[in-house]
Amino acid sequence: MDLRNALSSSTEPYCPPAPVPHQQPLTKLQVIRTALRNPLELWGQASFTLPWIETKFFKERTLIVNDPGLIRHVLVDNVANYEMSEIRQLVLRPILRDGLLTAEGAVWKRSRKAMAPVFTPRHSKGFAGQMLARSEAFVEERYGSVGSNGLSGSFQTDICVDMTDLTFDILSETLFSGEVVTESENVADDVDNLLHRMGRIDPMDMLRAPPWVPRLTRIGGRKVLEKFRAMVAETMDQRRERLRRTPDAVPQDFLTLLLQLEGPEGLTSGEIEDNILTFIGAGHETTARALAWTLHCVARSPHVREKMEAEIDAVLATDGEPVADPVEWLDRMPWVRASFEEALRLYPPAPSINRAAIEPDSWTSPEGKTVKIDAGVTVLVMPWTLHRHELLWDRPRAFMPERFLPENRGTIGRFQYLPFGAGPRTCIGATFAMQEAVIALAVLMHRYRFDMVPGAHVWPVQKLTTQPRDGLPMQVTLRA
Repeated sequence: MDLRNALSSSTEPYCPPAPVPHQQPLTKLQVIRTALRNPLELWGQASFTLPWIETKFFKERTLIVNDPGLIRHVLVDNVANYEMSEIRQLVLRPILRDGLLTAEGAVWKRSRKAMAPVFTPRHSKGFAGQMLARSEAFVEERYGSVGSNGLSGSFQTDICVDMTDLTFDILSETLFSGEVVTESENVADDVDNLLHRMGRIDPMDMLRAPPWVPRLTRIGGRKVLEKFRAMVAETMDQRRERLRRTPDAVPQDFLTLLLQLEGPEGLTSGEIEDNILTFIGAGHETTARALAWTLHCVARSPHVREKMEAEIDAVLATDGEPVADPVEWLDRMPWVRASFEEALRLYPPAPSINRAAIEPDSWTSPEGKTVKIDAGVTVLVMPWTLHRHELLWDRPRAFMPERFLPENRGTIGRFQYLPFGAGPRTCIGATFAMQEAVIALAVLMHRYRFDMVPGAHVWPVQKLTTQPRDGLPMQVTLRA
């Protein structure tokens, strides 16, 4: 299928907002200011047109990689030669410590092995019923009054907040059996506050100052981080007490699994706390942002929405018959899945993958061009630029879910699309997230339509995730 001719002029695809690549190199001062404000605005035209770029900033060399073959070399074929980059760890480790996203070496291997059984495709499918139940309950609680009891048939909401609450509900129910201790109902605000204050680059990070040097931009985030850690600690203590008192009546969920691994031969208490915080603070946040961006893009693409609604209605409008097993929805709703995957392409939740070479390395392309990578060089694999690269995608800035329909997926290379990373550190919850997203979108769009509020200014910014700077105000309307 030629995607250049896939859509007629009457259905011109929507190009969602994104920074326009700058044409001239930025000065050092501009780089610092832009990195602190919004790293997505750093990238010039070369980042979207060349297979790789070598840069130098404050005497530090960086290789920005967009060639799928070179990406495979770094993340898979010679992965042992590449460690987490220093600046990434300076930003993330103060929050997540030895959680799965930031741990390295033996600690990471031990944690990954311990958690892998929970996130196998077979096990993830077992969560489908809970995902459906929580999605239906959320829709009824949040939107159930729309169009009923004489109330208006629509209302405005920030869909980013709603999706954060929904994905937290799903994660809490599936992985923690609904027993996460929270001090308030405003989980979305707490998560946003944590990421806004803690998940950002500080000037001291750019200068590679050691961790003990204060980061002035993060001082205000210490209290919210302490709040989250206290929440996790209390959740662990309550489950430990249940395991001690009534071990046979305790849910055999993710939380129980981690606590049963606690000990000299397994995970330390600190590592368990770090991983629970990682999943609560970052695990559901990525899916929430992707769901919100999907609803935004679909709202601007009526022809896509019609196809999604037709699929959803065909599965859910059962005329009294039992609804199809939600495990089947991924296969039965290709447009729903493709729309989510296309939103992941345009707005990857994790917009950068940062590594550093341990020993000198080199790679030669099929065309015979060789890249030499010295020890200590930072290697950036940027899903943000990779997913919009002109050498790899037709109309890269356009929202075109057709790319991900089953008949077209074969044209997308494994290492040109990395919403969940690649190699040993591929996101452990990728299958979980994909299933969750399709189920949530189907439940939401079966009963309601989501449209952008007129005049809303939408702009992506990079914090820990790719998120809209001022939220996504949307009009929720009961479908006829």
